[in-house]
Amino acid sequence: MSMRSALAPPALRDRGQVTIEFLGMTPTIIVTLIALWQVVLVGYTFTLAGNAADEAVRQATAAEPGARQGACEAAGLKHLSDAWRSGAEVTCAGSGYVTADVKLEVPILFPGTLSFPFPVRGHAGAVEEAD
Repeated sequence: MSMRSALAPPALRDRGQVTIEFLGMTPTIIVTLIALWQVVLVGYTFTLAGNAADEAVRQATAAEPGARQGACEAAGLKHLSDAWRSGAEVTCAGSGYVTADVKLEVPILFPGTLSFPFPVRGHAGAVEEAD
């Protein structure tokens, strides 16, 4: 340390320290934000799967048994955007008590891109409507 910097006020000796510390923390901040965003996408996919299953079973209970699967699938996919619809599977089964199962893929970082290898499932059931 030179004589000049030793005699400088403390504020001048620490100049640039905050910038260096921030640059060191930047990768940690970015990784944390990416992880939080991915958690949001997983949660949103769970919400979409549950809602799609509810919509699907609602339409399936009102449809004739022969047209049940078509009505179920159309209702389950109706409110999904293209990013979630592309890998979605909607199935309905049962008589008397109808169930709907929806399987959606969780996107990695951006909807419409790569997906996680594990799907998110939504399930709903309702009693069939009487004629």
